[in-house]
Amino acid sequence: MDLARLAKATITNTSTTERFQVMYNPDELRLEQGNNFAEVGIPGLDAPPVQYVRGKARTLSMDLFFDSYEADQDVRSHTGPLVKLLDKEPLTKAPPVLLFSMGQLNFQCVLVDASQRFTMFRRDGTPVRSTIAVRFQEFVRVEIAIERGLFIGPPTLHNVVRSETASAIAAAVLGDPARWREVAEANGIDDPLNIPPGITLQVPQGGQR
Repeated sequence: MDLARLAKATITNTSTTERFQVMYNPDELRLEQGNNFAEVGIPGLDAPPVQYVRGKARTLSMDLFFDSYEADQDVRSHTGPLVKLLDKEPLTKAPPVLLFSMGQLNFQCVLVDASQRFTMFRRDGTPVRSTIAVRFQEFVRVEIAIERGLFIGPPTLHNVVRSETASAIAAAVLGDPARWREVAEANGIDDPLNIPPGITLQVPQGGQR
């Protein structure tokens, strides 16, 4: 996959809808997932059997590059908003839930780590080049309400890419392109075949019991 030709990666704060665009797309993305197993101790066995406990949250890691040398600016003016996503919000007392989007990839998550490395400086010591190693952990909401015979969960956020239709979004997020009306109605979309790229939609979850 040629990451350089993809649409610019963006990180959206789902609480404030503020969008942070990276300076350069990462060279690679590292998506990790796994399971937790517990050993069951049975006397006399050479090796204990294992029992599945639960799945692990997926993590998305990458290195983001920032260079403000040509602009003669402090590179921290570009990296600061990203690092600030580790801070707690006043209302929730927790860091914000984010949406990382690049091309067709949409990953709802929280920022877990941001390790910043400065590699170039002006004569006065001002940093003008930096690489940040970031790690995002998938955010999964667990609360579910039951209303009018439907299992209703919180909406999933989806960043629209060019030429994407409501039917394509319903297929990608809900697994059923026939549910395009739910996507359109939830977001006030008049033309399901012509959705402006770059906007963030709320895709309602749930289905018939």
